[in-house]
Amino acid sequence: MAKLTRDLMHPGVITCSPDASLGLVALLLTNHRIHAIAVADSASRVLGIVTDIDLLAAEWLSTDPQRLETMRRMKARDLMTTPVNTISARTPAKKAAQKLIKNNIYRLMVEEDGKPVGIISVADFVGDIADTPPSDAKIVSDVMSDAILVCRGKTPVRNVAKSMMFAGWRSILVVNERGKPLGMVTGKDLLALYGKGLDLDAMLVKEIMQPPVVINMEATLREAADIMIEHHSHRLVVVDAEQPDAMPLGIISSYDIVEKIARSDSGWH
Repeated sequence: MAKLTRDLMHPGVITCSPDASLGLVALLLTNHRIHAIAVADSASRVLGIVTDIDLLAAEWLSTDPQRLETMRRMKARDLMTTPVNTISARTPAKKAAQKLIKNNIYRLMVEEDGKPVGIISVADFVGDIADTPPSDAKIVSDVMSDAILVCRGKTPVRNVAKSMMFAGWRSILVVNERGKPLGMVTGKDLLALYGKGLDLDAMLVKEIMQPPVVINMEATLREAADIMIEHHSHRLVVVDAEQPDAMPLGIISSYDIVEKIARSDSGWH
């Protein structure tokens, strides 16, 4: 059965007042980790949309004091885009994707019975593609994450903590200037530093990283699990067997394997 827009949308709409300062708009975007906020009046009618790109396109980074003062006086109503692009919650998701492409936009307000009920964005479609399980996952490359959060050994520890928090990841891979994996830092490594009064801005990540545990992308999931057990590690660095010193291909975690077991077609149900 074809998915509808309501199946992929992010439910709920974060709003601000038309009189909200741009500083408050930026704060709301950051706190909710979203890219756009709806501008609504006292009757909850959506008047427009302000996006992070709208803020970037403004002159916040200007060195001209007069322009900066003008920006400080601006309100959400001054920067919002209107009218708002909308789509029905009952519309097939495929048509929502087509509308995004046709209008060269990143998000649509989803309505049901004339009322806003959510937002559907390019990210929601990317997430749906990513969540589509392989038909028969048996080896590391079937379930690993191709995206890797990386840093250099000379990165300050506090910056690493900020990157992990912002990305929502539990680990970061340390590489050299050519991308060769040198080590791994996890949340537990950072936890060991907590409350010790150390200067985390001066401490470099190479001082706390652990040696990376690697695995070939063609290895079986059973082999990956065995290596995790042997090394008491929740994640392995996936490398190309023919170029082990090259940039890694991805990361496989214990969660990736457990998620495979949890799927209804895994044979464990």
